[in-house]
Amino acid sequence: MSKINILKTLGPGLLWAGAAVGVSHLVQSTRAGASYGFYFIGLLLLANFLKYPFFEFAPRYAAATGKNLIEGYKKIGKWAIILYALLTISTMFAIQAAVTVVTAGLVGNIFHINLNVSVLSAVILVITMIILIVGKFSVLDKLIKFIIIILSITTIIAVVNGLIIGYNPQTEFASDFRWNNAIDLAFLIAFIGWMPAPLDISVWHSFWTIAKKRETGHAPSLKEALFDFNVGYIGTVILALGFLTLGALFMYGTGEEFSSKGVAFAGQLIEMFTQSIGSWAYFIIAIAALTTMFSTTLTCMDAYSRVLPSTTKLIFTNQDTTNTETRRKTILFWMLILVSGALILLLFFMKNMKFMVDLATSISFVTAPALAVLNYLVVTDNHMPEKARPKLWLKAYAWLGIAFLSAFSIFYIFWRFIL
Repeated sequence: MSKINILKTLGPGLLWAGAAVGVSHLVQSTRAGASYGFYFIGLLLLANFLKYPFFEFAPRYAAATGKNLIEGYKKIGKWAIILYALLTISTMFAIQAAVTVVTAGLVGNIFHINLNVSVLSAVILVITMIILIVGKFSVLDKLIKFIIIILSITTIIAVVNGLIIGYNPQTEFASDFRWNNAIDLAFLIAFIGWMPAPLDISVWHSFWTIAKKRETGHAPSLKEALFDFNVGYIGTVILALGFLTLGALFMYGTGEEFSSKGVAFAGQLIEMFTQSIGSWAYFIIAIAALTTMFSTTLTCMDAYSRVLPSTTKLIFTNQDTTNTETRRKTILFWMLILVSGALILLLFFMKNMKFMVDLATSISFVTAPALAVLNYLVVTDNHMPEKARPKLWLKAYAWLGIAFLSAFSIFYIFWRFIL
C-alpha cells in the first residue's frame, strides 16, 4: 500500500476512534483505574478482543460491496433492519445525552461557567447541529485527525511521567473488586458496555466509509479499509489502557473518589493530568479533553442523522435515497428528534453525570449480542462477495464473541431483574 493511498484512506477509522474515545475512555477507563487499580486491565483487553470482529465487519462490508450495513441488513431480511431500528431508537437518546453531559461538564469547568449542566448541554447540542448542517462530513473528517493526535500525545506523556512518579496506593484506602458486590458488578457491566465503544458504531463506520469515498472519489480496497480501521482500533485500546493507568496512579488508594457531577469530574480529570505533566500543560490538556468529548458528541449526532433516514426509508420502501432534498429534510428531522429526546432525559431523568453514563453504557451492553449477530449474518450472507467473506478462523472468533456477549447479557438481566 503506497503512502498516498494510506493518506487518502485514513479517515473513517479515525472517525470511529473519535466516537469511541470519549465516555468509555475519559470517564469509564479512568474510573476503573481510580476505583480498582490495575485490576481491570485484563477485562479491558478481553472486551476489546471479543468485540473486534463485529467492528471489523463494517469496513469489510462497505469496502467489498460499496454499501453500508443498513443495506446489508435489508438483504438478509426485513426483520433485521426493523430489529436494528428498534435497537437504535431504544439507545440513541441515552447515548447522546451521556456524551453531551460529559462535554458540558468539561465546558463548565474549563470556562468557569455556572450555568446548569442541562442548559450547557442544550447549547452544545445546538452548536453541534449547526456544524454538521454547514460543514458536513469534510469538517468532521479533518477535525478528528487533529483531535486524536493531541489527545494521544498528551496521554502518553502523562502516563510516562506518572509511571516515573510511581504507583503507591495506601492500603487503608485501596479497595478490591468483588464479584459478589452489586456496586462492583454494576460498574463492570457499564464498563464493558462501551469498551471500546457501543456496537452501534460499527454501522456508523460503514456510512463514514461510503462518505469518504464520495468526498475523495477514491474507493478503498478491502486491504486499505481494514488497515484504516485497525489503526483506529489499536489506538483506542492503547488510549484506554493509558486512561486506566492514570486513574490507578493518581486516584487509586488515595481516599479520593471521582465526583458523580460533570463539572467536578472534569476538574478532577484535568488535575490528574497536571499532577503528572505539570501545571504548565493545563491548557493543552484542557483543550485535548474538551475537543475529544466534543468530537464524540459531534460524531454521535452525525452518525444518527445519517443512519436513521436510510433505516426508515428501507423499512417502508425497497430503495434508499441519497443526495435529495427529501433526504436532507429527513436528516434534519432526525437531528431534532435526537436532540429533543436527549434533552428530555437530561432535564427530567438525570440524577447526575454518573447515572446518565451508566444508564447509556448498560443499555448498550444488553443490546450488543443482537447487533453482533446481525453483523455476522451480513458478512457471511450469499450476497457478500466470496473473496471478502470472513475466513473460518474469523468466523470462529466471531462466534466466541457472540457467546461471551450473550452469556454476560443473560447473566446481567437475570441478576438485575430476577435475583
